Amino acid sequence: RSNELSCCCRSLHINEDNGRFLLLAILILVYLLCGAAVFSAIERPSELQAHVRWNRTLYNFSDRFNITLQDLNSFLREYETAVAAGIRADSLRPRWDFTGAFYFVGTVVSTIGFGMTTPVTVAGKVFLIFYGLLGCAGTILFFNLFLERIITLLAVVMKAFRLRRLRTSGFLPPGICRDFAASSLPGWKPSVYHVMLILGLSAIVISCCASAMYSPVEGWAYLDSLYFCFVTFSTIGFGDLVSSQGESYQHQSLYRLANFLFILTGVCCIYSLFNVISIVIKQVLNWMLGKMNCLCCQRCNKTNAFLGRRNAIRPGSRLRQGRFGQPLDSERPCDSDTDGRRLSGEMISMRDLTGSNKISLAIMQKQLSESANGYPLTVCGSSRHNGFSGGVGALGIMNNRLAETSDSR
Repeated sequence: RSNELSCCCRSLHINEDNGRFLLLAILILVYLLCGAAVFSAIERPSELQAHVRWNRTLYNFSDRFNITLQDLNSFLREYETAVAAGIRADSLRPRWDFTGAFYFVGTVVSTIGFGMTTPVTVAGKVFLIFYGLLGCAGTILFFNLFLERIITLLAVVMKAFRLRRLRTSGFLPPGICRDFAASSLPGWKPSVYHVMLILGLSAIVISCCASAMYSPVEGWAYLDSLYFCFVTFSTIGFGDLVSSQGESYQHQSLYRLANFLFILTGVCCIYSLFNVISIVIKQVLNWMLGKMNCLCCQRCNKTNAFLGRRNAIRPGSRLRQGRFGQPLDSERPCDSDTDGRRLSGEMISMRDLTGSNKISLAIMQKQLSESANGYPLTVCGSSRHNGFSGGVGALGIMNNRLAETSDSR
């Protein structure tokens, strides 16, 4: 029991990435349960009322036209099949002409997937599997490159504003050259909170402008238009509201071009915003792990203080015999700086001594392996210092580009 408590903090520090992953999984599960409870409480009564109204409509139609419910349900199943093929009671644009197919592949590669148009042939379904595999990967790469450039642009603009504010406040002389002023802030990086605020405001502006266009053209309420913008820009894509599906519009070509540009810009902006928010979530996870580590270390210190006199080897005490009868060395001083036994006159236990030697040997082997493979030795240390590793994808792009993910933090 004491061994487990003494190694608790050390194992938590070594498995920090695994602990962060497990904590995030638990929080996401709790988040899903809370969301399910809220949506069930809000939407379930409306669903029950809709079922009652629909059953009443079916019985009234069956009695009025003398049609059995079995025949009526068979007809409705045929209509559902027609709806899946793109046939509606109201006249809509063709689904599989060139413009309709282009709209469809755009929703596929962007992972929006509205669902109002789906392939029904075997050849179309097989082609979609291979087409979506390559298209989605390429689009994610495009989003990552967009994220890299938007963060670089924001960093340049925010650094220019910072230099201007320093110049107006008198910290920089007004006649200093621009190159020297730019080099006067070598380690400055934009804060993730400022970038998140700018991206959030940009997403709100784009959504409001797009909703102002969708409301009069599609005949939606403004709140429904905002709902459509979030569902589309975040690539959720329910399909209950889909833009540019009418048979004809006034200024149709201009509207479809504006619709395409709004969706493209909104998806890129929301994708960047989500990834920046993930940095904030990761900071919260690091803070929670730090608190858990502190609590664990306090328990370890209390337990070691209680059991230290019994397990430690004191000067002048009787020598314990080893496994084969040889006496164990009790004159070796304490090399650990994690506990205060040297100040209290006690010696470290042999179990802690051998454990620390094993950990030191493992760290040395890892450093030698990194040196042989050409990896920098500062990556591991900096990642443990601020809780951020190199990562892949969007996390790898944002690493060391923001103040909260830099090595010097």
